[in-house]
Amino acid sequence: MTVWNAVLLAACICVALKAAGYLVPAHVLEAPRPARISDLLTVALLGALVAVQTLGAGQGIVVDARVPAVLVAAGLLWMRQSFLVVVFAAAAVAALLRLLGWAA
Repeated sequence: MTVWNAVLLAACICVALKAAGYLVPAHVLEAPRPARISDLLTVALLGALVAVQTLGAGQGIVVDARVPAVLVAAGLLWMRQSFLVVVFAAAAVAALLRLLGWAA
């Protein structure tokens, strides 16, 4: 199987899953349990994405300037600061740590 065959197969599977989603009755998706699972699944996927992007480097785990920057961003978000303040503060922390040579 070539790469293009795999890409086309994956695209067909995605389209089939999307089409199958429209066939599910609305009352099934609006029940309490599926609604709660879909809400929690969204948060879990976002948390996993943040963890992978923060700690991942190829196949290994790396603790560098991104970890303190994410912790600063989380603290500022917890204090309900604006998004621009959070982004600039996290970027400043990472840049300062890299400038001082404390984190790669």
